[in-house]
Amino acid sequence: MIIDSFNPEDTFNLGVSLGKKARPGEVFCINGDLGVGKTVFTQGFANGMGINEPVNSPTFTILQEYQSGRLPLYHFDVYRIADATEMEEIGYEDYFYGDGVCLIEWSELIKEILPSDITIITITKDLDKGFNYRRITIQTQRG
Repeated sequence: MIIDSFNPEDTFNLGVSLGKKARPGEVFCINGDLGVGKTVFTQGFANGMGINEPVNSPTFTILQEYQSGRLPLYHFDVYRIADATEMEEIGYEDYFYGDGVCLIEWSELIKEILPSDITIITITKDLDKGFNYRRITIQTQRG
């Protein structure tokens, strides 16, 4: 599925829509270059799950947990991970295979440890269509 986003509000609202439908144990992989709107999407997703606290990218902490919504949300930013084995220190399996929902920014960096069932969200710019335009591709991968 490909969605055209013409402004940050479109990206946020797509996140809200998917967050409302999120189920326990789902893993969403969010990929795209710096500044494409991964955090805006995540903020919308959290809102859709009923999380009203501030949501920011956990670039330096790798993981931010939100417990105030209808399900726990585990927001990973693995941009600074040098090797997927670093994820073992965090206990990633408890999150990936738990009862909450995982959002993983830069997931392509840890693809060897991702579950077989994931939803991949790729956000790209196309400046020919405008400064705020984003193409958002959603693919489900089932093992």
